[in-house]
Amino acid sequence: MRTRRGLSYPRGAAVNACDTAAGKRTATTSYKRERPDFAAGDYLVCRKKNRLISTQKTGETDLFDSLPDDLVISILCKLSSSASCPSDFINVLLTCKRLNGLGLHSLVLSKASPKTFAVKAKNWSDSAHRFLKLFADAGNVEACYTLGMIRFYCLQNRGSGASLMAKAAISSYAPALYSLAVIQFNGSGGSKSDKDLRAGVALCARAAFLGHIDALRELGHCLQDGYGVRQNVTEGRRFLVQANARELAAVLSKHNSGFPTRTWFSWNPHAHPNHRHPTGNGPSGCPLLSDFGCNVPAPESHPASRFMTEWFAIRGGSSGSGLRLCSHTGCGRSETRKHEFRRCSVCGAVNYCSRACQALDWKLRHKEGCAPVERWVDEDGEGGADGDDGGVDGDDDDVMIES
Repeated sequence: MRTRRGLSYPRGAAVNACDTAAGKRTATTSYKRERPDFAAGDYLVCRKKNRLISTQKTGETDLFDSLPDDLVISILCKLSSSASCPSDFINVLLTCKRLNGLGLHSLVLSKASPKTFAVKAKNWSDSAHRFLKLFADAGNVEACYTLGMIRFYCLQNRGSGASLMAKAAISSYAPALYSLAVIQFNGSGGSKSDKDLRAGVALCARAAFLGHIDALRELGHCLQDGYGVRQNVTEGRRFLVQANARELAAVLSKHNSGFPTRTWFSWNPHAHPNHRHPTGNGPSGCPLLSDFGCNVPAPESHPASRFMTEWFAIRGGSSGSGLRLCSHTGCGRSETRKHEFRRCSVCGAVNYCSRACQALDWKLRHKEGCAPVERWVDEDGEGGADGDDGGVDGDDDDVMIES
């Protein structure tokens, strides 16, 4: 029997079947029982393997070389956007010369996820800097923001860091817009006279329009206090409520968060005074809606913030020259000059780069540890609050939703 390709099935199987039907036992049939022939499919597979082996021996191109570049680039884009760590992407670059060349294509680098270039502070080096710069030069907004924050706060390269953050902000990247707003509010990288409150409010408004939760909260406090904008308490409260609602919706939308939805809501607001998980086994939460008994986990920090937190922790928790770090554990920013950040006007033990960080840290941990004192002394031996920036209200409950 012949197939469409002209291949014949082994004759031994057919002879064996005919002889068995006729009841005959020959030497051929007994031999076939001990060593049966290959099936037709196995025969074709073996023939294809032999053809590939002979092709490789003769030096001809393999099937991978025949794939078009745009198809390989599309596959690499999927890989870079879904990689769980930098090694997943680097291992592909080390596979062969072609994958190395196409893997460094600007389209592949621009679509990479933050996990693809999530460099750890303890592994920071010139090569890691160049690796992260590859993604930033390709137009990856996440990489531009991450490298900009590292240069501005960690490497103290203010101009280059601000330029990279501005590049990401031009592409309407909300975290970059908010970070530039914080720089304008504090006059970071300059003197006290370099503060531009109106520019900070404008950048905050743009980031809030894009849905950035911290920008919404910061803008709400600015409107409530009349900080850089005309005071409007009602509108400020509206922005604070919107920030709380967005944060709650972001937590509930994460199906793999590991927290049952019904345990976040309990109608007794005084059931968990320490803001612990209702089961007693989960981590501490950030009760943004604690007036209604809703306890949600603390928001996840940005990779750039985690890098800065680890960077300054390795260096003894200070950026040098007695400069302070933001007391909110999920921030990581440091002062660029003395007395840049505002500190708590009640206890004087903590300081924050923004009202948004103060509000989050107040709900997360500082509410339990803040205690008023008659007088506190700063690091330089000067009594009272920082005359440079003014105090932060430690009893601020504006993050809660009130009736």
